[in-house]
Amino acid sequence: MPRPPLAREKVLDAFEAILIEDGERAATLDATAKAAGVSKGGLLYHFGSKDELEAGLVQRLDRLTTLDLERMTSAEEGPVAYYVRTSVMEDDALDRVLIAATRLAQGGSIPAADMLRETRQRWAETIRPHVRDNASLDLVMLVSDGLYFNNSLDVHGPERLVPRSDELAELITLVLKATS
Repeated sequence: MPRPPLAREKVLDAFEAILIEDGERAATLDATAKAAGVSKGGLLYHFGSKDELEAGLVQRLDRLTTLDLERMTSAEEGPVAYYVRTSVMEDDALDRVLIAATRLAQGGSIPAADMLRETRQRWAETIRPHVRDNASLDLVMLVSDGLYFNNSLDVHGPERLVPRSDELAELITLVLKATS
């Protein structure tokens, strides 16, 4: 698949950043164009409406989820450990688009809400063959959700992530024992 034009990605980056920092209501076409450093006409060349801009963000989430699933399935540590370990936010592209899509969903975007559900389902389907039953799958998914949520609340920086590196390794070991 050919790489999207740089200006298009720059506009999506700006839209994503506004969603994360200021919420869905602040993410207008004008604000996005200004933040991207393009004219409104330049933005409209790539995205003819706010709905198209939201669709671009949803497509970005789909693409980054696909890449994450590829890494998950080939991870030396295994899909379960990979999933739990990467549930600690690192401010990477997937983290940012997940937060931005969540902000859209909270603002009433059905496509964003649907893609978030689909993303979680794809992760669950990838993990399912590596756990013993549905309760184990639920455990993995809920531990991941809890890690992600708790880290989103930590405002003290990476040195204060919950849990810290050594604790995360211990947690992964416990989850693997409980689900295998």
